Amino acid sequence: MWVKLCCLLLYFLALFVLARVFEAVAWYESGFLATQLVDPVALSFRKLRTILECRGLGHSGLPEKKDVRELVEKSGDLMEGELYSALKEEEASESVSSTNFSGEMHFYELVEDTKDGIWLVQVIANDRSPLVGKVHWEKMVKKVSRFGIRTGTFNCSSDPRYCKRRGWLKSTLIMSVPQTSTSKGKVMLKEYSGRKIEVEHIFKWITAHAASRIKTIYNSEHLKEEWNKSDQYRVKIYLFANLDQPPAFFSALSVKFTGRVEFIFVNVENWDNKSYMAEIGIYKTPSYILRTPEGIYRYGNNTGEFISLRAMDSFLRSLQPEVNDLFVLSLVLVNLMAWMDLFITQGATIKRFVVLISTLGTYNSLLIISWLPVLGFLQLPYLDSFYEYSLKLFRYSNTTTLASWVRADWMFYSSHPALFLSTYLGHGLLIDYFEKKRRRNNNTDEVNANNLEWLSSLWDWYTSYLFHPIASFQHFPFDSDWDEDPDLFLERLAFPDLWLHPLIPTDYIKNLPIWRFQCLGTHSDEEMLETFPDSESDSDSENKEVFSSDREASEDDELSTFHRCSERECGCGVESCSCASQCCHHEPCERKARSYGSCSSTGDMEPDWSAWPSDMLHCTECVVCLENFTKGCLLMGLPCGHVFHQNCIVMWLAGGRHCCPVCRWASYKKKPPYTHPQPLSSEPPS
Repeated sequence: MWVKLCCLLLYFLALFVLARVFEAVAWYESGFLATQLVDPVALSFRKLRTILECRGLGHSGLPEKKDVRELVEKSGDLMEGELYSALKEEEASESVSSTNFSGEMHFYELVEDTKDGIWLVQVIANDRSPLVGKVHWEKMVKKVSRFGIRTGTFNCSSDPRYCKRRGWLKSTLIMSVPQTSTSKGKVMLKEYSGRKIEVEHIFKWITAHAASRIKTIYNSEHLKEEWNKSDQYRVKIYLFANLDQPPAFFSALSVKFTGRVEFIFVNVENWDNKSYMAEIGIYKTPSYILRTPEGIYRYGNNTGEFISLRAMDSFLRSLQPEVNDLFVLSLVLVNLMAWMDLFITQGATIKRFVVLISTLGTYNSLLIISWLPVLGFLQLPYLDSFYEYSLKLFRYSNTTTLASWVRADWMFYSSHPALFLSTYLGHGLLIDYFEKKRRRNNNTDEVNANNLEWLSSLWDWYTSYLFHPIASFQHFPFDSDWDEDPDLFLERLAFPDLWLHPLIPTDYIKNLPIWRFQCLGTHSDEEMLETFPDSESDSDSENKEVFSSDREASEDDELSTFHRCSERECGCGVESCSCASQCCHHEPCERKARSYGSCSSTGDMEPDWSAWPSDMLHCTECVVCLENFTKGCLLMGLPCGHVFHQNCIVMWLAGGRHCCPVCRWASYKKKPPYTHPQPLSSEPPS
């Protein structure tokens, strides 16, 4: 995860440097920067009209270029970046989709229940033609979509009862605007009552209703009162301009940021005394002033701060973000980081996409799960101070020059998605190249694996996991009190070798209990010291030989050695036979506690059972090699309780036979500890 995060940060750094390179190239070729101001006098009438349409100012009654130029100057300073974006947007002939409502519930869900946007709906009555023709309606949709206004068509033939209840008996236009200035407030529907069915007149009607929601100040006394007033809004944005009404993008943003930012329009057209404006630091108009508890910020002085809907929207979102904005940002970052796995993972192509799908599912699931407690945490009423300090931190950090560069780069790359995807792909291919080179230097075999080999290994792993759970997770000794092993039936069926043996890791062998075989008797300490080092060195060397031996030795050879027990003649009585009864009949060794047999070849001492683990069965012979245990030899026990020479049982298990030679219980499975049977009481019952 940390590797992918570092790769993603490196990618963002590369995007930042690449944007600065593009700015330098543009300055070298054209001689200007994106933040450089443009003189409207040098622009053509078409370009001036394009700027007014992007800002949302009507120009239908201004036939002269001089009037259009003055209107551009009154609405705000024009930068090279804004002019370039406006011309590119006009050249793009993308069709904007419009919603077709299917009935009352669909209309209510999208229009009346949406409290943070403006809707323009054309209602077509039964057996009537639409109020706005198809050609003009397409122009209208394209014009209002620049300002985030959504459009739709409601045909009364789909739900005539709802149209009759609403009073829509003739074709008309309906506009929905939030009624109050609070977030998620009521929505009011307004019907177009104009006589002229033209795009410009309808657009003026829309902007007039949207501008009515903005608080307007007409004199200095009212400005002084509003400037010094403290209310629920922590962030306010003022527009000081000599206009009849604010631009359409300013009105649309006031609807979008309802409850978060207060928009105030100061009309200085007929002001004689502007002394108070000088007192608060406003020396020129038009000016966009952001007032926060931390101070005053002049919008338009930094990189990317254009007089447009998109630029001001990204600026205000960074200052007053919603929880949904933060969630979308985290979702984008997490998925970009997860896609890095496609290039970091080496090997077969199918393996890359399997790992990518797994990573995408894991990361998105963890993101959603981690956001749930955060949402509950933010609902607590006594966390208002924490919320305010968080917003203060956002305001401090996002009013810096570096933050303005980041916003400008975000707008640039989001408007050129092909460039963004190509740079991401190029960055991923570089990561793939360096990762492949690093793994080749480490002699990793998975770099050269093809799809067929990887699918084969995946199938082996799947079958191993299906029939045999991972043994490294099942540590020994086991404290579980399971009475039945759910996989024992599969083990019994696998015994005749009718199924392929799945691959099982042998790391569980190191968790099996190991101890030395000791006898009861009087021996000097010197003899004990002489015996133990020799046995340890012998056992260690034997263990190394066992683990380095060929793991693919034939199982039939060792099984023939094991079954020689049935053909061997026991030279002792039934009570004194230590392990022959086990070997021949596969029965437990409960009788060894009373008659132990020989501790060694001399037969003059008894085994020291106190040194044995409590859940191990008592016996003195290894059924693998059919030899008695000698003093000081290393023993190893299996979960079933049977005991063998360590070298013998390790050889048995390392050869791929993961079961007990006596009872065939799986050597990596849990089993209840063995308990000795209680002797029957000789006293008669009372």
